Amino acid sequence: MLDRLAQLENRFGEIELEMASPDTVSNVKRLQELAQERASIDDIVSLYRQYKQADKQLQDARFMTENEPDEELRLMAKQEIFPLESTIEQLLQDLKKALLPRDPNDSRNVIMEIRAGTGGDEAGIFAGDLFRMYARYAQMRGWTAEVIDKNESTIGSIKEVVFEIQGKGAFSRLKYERGVHRVQRVPVTESGGRIHTSTATVAVLPEADEVDVEVNPSDLRIDIFHSGGAGGQNVNKVATAVRLTHIPSGLVVVCQDERSQLRNRQKALAVLRARLLEAERSKQENEVSSERRTQVGSGERAEKIRTYNFPQDRITDHRVGVSVHNIPRVMDGWLDELIDVVAADAQAKALESDLA
Repeated sequence: MLDRLAQLENRFGEIELEMASPDTVSNVKRLQELAQERASIDDIVSLYRQYKQADKQLQDARFMTENEPDEELRLMAKQEIFPLESTIEQLLQDLKKALLPRDPNDSRNVIMEIRAGTGGDEAGIFAGDLFRMYARYAQMRGWTAEVIDKNESTIGSIKEVVFEIQGKGAFSRLKYERGVHRVQRVPVTESGGRIHTSTATVAVLPEADEVDVEVNPSDLRIDIFHSGGAGGQNVNKVATAVRLTHIPSGLVVVCQDERSQLRNRQKALAVLRARLLEAERSKQENEVSSERRTQVGSGERAEKIRTYNFPQDRITDHRVGVSVHNIPRVMDGWLDELIDVVAADAQAKALESDLA
């Protein structure tokens, strides 16, 4: 590992020299490439230099404890050893984590799909609650959330909703939300006060650029129709909703949230590319739905990543066995406490696997 870190530090120096070259300064494209490469290793090199400095101080302190004739100086050097050893140990752990391969999709925007699972109307109400939770989370982080398609059954109840969240690092955070979410509470539709258990499924796909996934126009069947649901006279008078069918894969994407037919088509294409990218990543180009089933399961109550227990005001993430309280706060978008612990667990497992 230390050899690898030394190579990265050498490369960092080479990059800075090349960026200072007059030939590079006049080449904007090359300058951008070098700046991106430097940014990708800047934190690692900084940690490595801190480690080298602490290690040198430790070696100097050990040398003084054995060779310094002045007793007071020897004692001072001895007192420095333990803190320096602790610092070095922490820096080594940080360096190991920093060297772990990064998910290439972490910086991407995301396409999220929430569907009501088991539980009838209450499942649809819970799906709506989850959608609002993620929309609030996006707002709190300075991201934007845009609905692509929404199928409502009753007021506040959603059969399914597809939406895009745009923001730096959106996928790196929200990828841990995919799976089955279970709720235990007394539904508003329950007159007897009995606690019901319902589920909703969440799929999270990284948004794909045009260069990532090439969609041949001849492979698409495009249907234009009138939007349904709320929206005023424009909904019934102007056909703006778009249905894209990707003939080779059989994927169908619908977007009817925008009043503009062009905008609906652009959003539908974004969803299609995201699904095709996920299919390519999982080497299941002709069956992307199987990857989505891996994420969301079948929606049965037993398949869950998280349980929201309203009577006990407790949310439990079953992947890491951690519970938090204050459900209203979490449902209002304060998700970082849960996401942080799952992300840390995933990082620890990746580190353990890498070391093995």
